[in-house]
Amino acid sequence: MKSGNLGYPRIGLERQWKKALEAYWAGDLAEAELQTRLKDIRLSNLKAQQERGIEIIPVGDFTYYDHVLDTAVMFGIIPKRFGYEGGAPSLSVYYAMARGSKDAAACEMTKWFNTNYHYIVPELAGAHPVLTGNRLLEAYKEAKEELGIEGRPVLVGPLTFVKLSKGYAPHELADWTRRLVPLYAEVLRELAEAGVKWVQLDEPILSTHVSAEELALAEELYGQLARQVPEIRLFLQTYFEAVDQYEAVVALPVHGIGLDFVHDGGRNLEAVLRHGFPAGKLLGAGLVDGRNIWACDPDEKLKVLTALRQTVADEFLVVQPSCSLLHVPVSTVKETKLESVLRQALAFADQKLEEVALLTKAGNLGAEAVAAELEALRSGRAALAASPSRNRAKVRERMSRLQSQPITRASSFEERRELQEKRWQLPLLPTTTIGSFPQTPEVRSARQKWRKGDWSEEQYQVFIREEIGRWIGIQKDLGLDVLVHGEFERNDMVEFFGEKLAGFAFTGNGWVQSYGSRCVKPPVIYGDVEYTSPMTVAETVYAQSLSDAPVKGMLTGPVTILNWSFVRDDLPRRDVAFQIALALREEVEALEAAGIGMIQVDEPALREGLPLKPEQGPAYLEWTVKAFRLSTSTVKDETQIHTHMCYCEFQDMIDSIRALDADVISIETSRSHGELITSFEEQTYELGIGLGVYDIHSPRVPPVAEMEGMIRRALQVLSPRQFWINPDCGLKTRRMLETVAALGNMVEAAKQVRAELGSAGVRA
Repeated sequence: MKSGNLGYPRIGLERQWKKALEAYWAGDLAEAELQTRLKDIRLSNLKAQQERGIEIIPVGDFTYYDHVLDTAVMFGIIPKRFGYEGGAPSLSVYYAMARGSKDAAACEMTKWFNTNYHYIVPELAGAHPVLTGNRLLEAYKEAKEELGIEGRPVLVGPLTFVKLSKGYAPHELADWTRRLVPLYAEVLRELAEAGVKWVQLDEPILSTHVSAEELALAEELYGQLARQVPEIRLFLQTYFEAVDQYEAVVALPVHGIGLDFVHDGGRNLEAVLRHGFPAGKLLGAGLVDGRNIWACDPDEKLKVLTALRQTVADEFLVVQPSCSLLHVPVSTVKETKLESVLRQALAFADQKLEEVALLTKAGNLGAEAVAAELEALRSGRAALAASPSRNRAKVRERMSRLQSQPITRASSFEERRELQEKRWQLPLLPTTTIGSFPQTPEVRSARQKWRKGDWSEEQYQVFIREEIGRWIGIQKDLGLDVLVHGEFERNDMVEFFGEKLAGFAFTGNGWVQSYGSRCVKPPVIYGDVEYTSPMTVAETVYAQSLSDAPVKGMLTGPVTILNWSFVRDDLPRRDVAFQIALALREEVEALEAAGIGMIQVDEPALREGLPLKPEQGPAYLEWTVKAFRLSTSTVKDETQIHTHMCYCEFQDMIDSIRALDADVISIETSRSHGELITSFEEQTYELGIGLGVYDIHSPRVPPVAEMEGMIRRALQVLSPRQFWINPDCGLKTRRMLETVAALGNMVEAAKQVRAELGSAGVRA
C-alpha cells in the first residue's frame, strides 16, 4: 500500500503567504516579487510532504486566494462587472472577484461545506465558459522540474463546482455540468500530453444528499471524461462524511475512489465490508483526521486498515488524511510553550503526514516494525486523558444537573418587546454595528508590547480605555443609536474568551486559513470548560459610562466558540457546547448585574456545524439552540438579547433561528441580500432583525443610495418596528477612514428611509 495526501496548508509556517498577499494589495510588493514569494512557499510545501515519506503528493492545491475561485477563473467564469475581456485573466481581475474593486462588488463568499473555510461562489449567470489557462499543468511541471516530484494534479470536480455555484435554476444543473465537461477534458488532455498519469477530482458534494438523477449525471460526466481522455486515470475524492449511495458511487467510471473513514460515523467502513469494493480500483482510505489537531489513536486506525484489507488488496490501498490538510495548522514544531502533556497529544499537518507514513509502514511491514512510534502515540493520548484538566469535579457535577437548568426566558417576545421599547426609546430603524472596530497597527502593537511584558497591565488598560473613548465619540458623532465598545482588547472573538476560561489552551503558531489572507488561530479545547472570573464587564461598563445611548455587551456564543475551536475528541461536541454555555451564562449575568441592558451573544458559526446529511440536521439544531438558550435565558425581560449570524441561508433554518428566542438577530446578507429578502416573502419572522446593508469584507464604501435601496427592499417584507440597520459583520479588518465613511453613509441612509416612513420618533 502507498501513502498519499489530498492537500496541504497554503499559508506557510510563518504565514508568509498572508504577508505576501497583503503587501501586494497594499501596493508595497510588485507582482513579480509576489510571484517569486508564492513560488518559494509552494515549493517548500511540496518538500515538506516529500520529506515525510508521502508518495502521492497533490499539486494544484496551492492558490493565490481560493481554490474554487481558481477553478472559476480557469474556466473563464468571470462576471462582466469586472471588465474581463478574454485571454489570461490578470491578478487585478482575480482579486477584484474575491475582494471587490472601486467599481464592482465582490463575488459572494460562503462556507466550504461544514468547515470554517470560506470559498468564493462562482456566478454562472451570463457566463460563457472557456479555458483561460491550465494552472494544473503549470503546477505539475513546476513540481517535476524543480523537485523531481511526480505530483497528482487536484481540481474541484464538475458536479461539486456547479452545485456550489449560483446563477442558474435547479433544472439547469445537468446542462451546466455538460457545458463544463469539454473544458475538464481539455485540461486532462494537456496533462496527459505532459506525462500525467493520475488526476484527483474532488467531489465532496457526494458526501451530501444527492438525488438519483444527480448520481446518474455524475456517471455520465465521468464516463465522458474517461472516454475522451483514456490516458488519464481519474481519482474521485469524497470527504467530510459518508457517501449515502455507496454502491452507485464506487461504481462510477473512475480508477480510484477516496473515502473519509474519520467523519463518516463508521458508515463508509460498514459499506465497504458489506458490499465490497470494485476490484482493480484504488481506494484512498482517509484514516487520519484532516480537520482536527489530535494525534490519532493508532490502534483504532490499524483496526480500520486491517478491516479494509479483507476486501481491498494492498496494492490498491492508499493511506491518506480524511480531507485536505488546509483545515489544520502547518506544524507543532514551534509549540514549545505548551505543556508537554498537551503538546505530545497534538498533530498538525506535518505530524499528520508522519502518521500517514507510519500507518502505511505498519501496514506494509507489520506493527512490530514501528512499535516504538505507535507506543508514543498511545502514551501521549493516555496522559492527556488522565490529566486533572479533563476531570474537573465541579464541571462534571453541573453537567449532571443539566436537565434542571432553565432554558426559556420568563416572558414571551411580545411581552419583552413592550418593556424593552419603553426602556430604550429608540427610533424606528435603529442603527448599530456588530461589535468590533478596526484593529489598527497601533492597537496590535500595544497588545504585543503588553504580551511581551514591555508594557505593564496599567499601561495597556490606559491605552484600551483611550481607544474605547475615541470610538464612543466617533459613534456619537456619526449618530449611531446603539453603541459598542469596539473590542480593542480582543485579539480574536473566540481566542479572547478561551484565554479567560479554564479548559482552553493556545498555540503560538497554530494558524489556519479562514478566507483569503484572513488567518485565525483557533483555541484548543482540551479539558473541561469552567468560568473563572468576569471577562468583558470592565470594558463594557466603562464604555457605557461615556454615553447616554445604550452600549451593547459583546460575547461570542457557545456554538461559535465550539465550531471555531479545535475540540477535544473524547466527548460528544454537544456536551462540550453545554459546558461552554453554562460558563457564558455566568458572564451574561455579570454584565446584567453591572447595568448593561443589551447583550449580544454572537453565533456566526451556528450554521457551519450543520451536518451534511439532512436527516442529521434536526438533532444538531436542537442541541445548538439549547446551548444558546442555556447562555441567555436567565436575564430579566427588560434586558435585550442580540445575536449575529454569518452567511445564513435563513429559509433553511428559520424555525431554529426563531427558537433561539433572541430579541434581535443580525444576519450577514449584503452579498446575497435579494435572495434572503425573497425568503421573507415566503415565510414570516416576527422578532427583531437586522440585515447587513453593506459588505465589510471589501474596502469599498457603498454610497447612501445603495444602502437606501437595500433598506427599502427589506421593508417590503419586514415591519419597520422590527428592522435594525447594521453592517454585515464586525469591522475589525477594515481601516478607520473607510469604516467611518461607510458608517456615516449607513446612518444617513437610515435617516432618509426613516423620514420617508413619516416618523423619526419613538417606535409606535
